[in-house]
Amino acid sequence: MARIKGGMNAKKKHNRVLKMAKGYRGARSKQYRVAKQSVMRALTSSYAGRKERKRQFRQLWIARINAAARINGVSYSVFMHGLKIAGVDLNRKLLADMAVNDAAGFAKLAELAKSKVA
Repeated sequence: MARIKGGMNAKKKHNRVLKMAKGYRGARSKQYRVAKQSVMRALTSSYAGRKERKRQFRQLWIARINAAARINGVSYSVFMHGLKIAGVDLNRKLLADMAVNDAAGFAKLAELAKSKVA
């Protein structure tokens, strides 16, 4: 039986990595060894970035809710606690959207939260 060498598979692997490194500067997009390191780092960073994005959005929602709550005369923590006592089960994403687009509805929620805490 004839021996099969690995040239085809190695070339395919190299091309896959070089294709992922397209747009990188200099040797990072031309030489396999350097490109492989850059691609590995980029994939690690993109994984971490997807986790980080979730944290940043939650931070943004909380800031928006806090700003709108303070306009209505209540702090963020008191507002959220009041909603929990009242049994209002809205997530932060929805509350932040209400704070920006539906000020009247948010004001009613703020009054409800204030009355439940007091």
